[in-house]
Amino acid sequence: MTEPLEPLPEPANLRVLRILVTVLTVVMIGGLLTIVALFVIRFSSSPPMVPDSVTLPDGLKAEAFTLGPDWYAVVTEGGKKILIFDRETGVLRQTVEVK
Repeated sequence: MTEPLEPLPEPANLRVLRILVTVLTVVMIGGLLTIVALFVIRFSSSPPMVPDSVTLPDGLKAEAFTLGPDWYAVVTEGGKKILIFDRETGVLRQTVEVK
């Protein structure tokens, strides 16, 4: 067999496919870099300030704890009572009865 004198032109579909694969590669690398950057930003921020101790009224036993922007809540009595405290002063703000 003899080699053709002129190289055959690349089919249009192959050129489009090559462009799509290149764009997909760039998007995947960009997405991976974005996820890594978000992890670094999120985990390098300072953790929320948790109170050293919480004094519960009437000798209640804490079962769960959650933080809000300027408050924290303690779930007691088998999940039937939620005590909401001020984060700055530790004063009981509100008691919520869950039925």
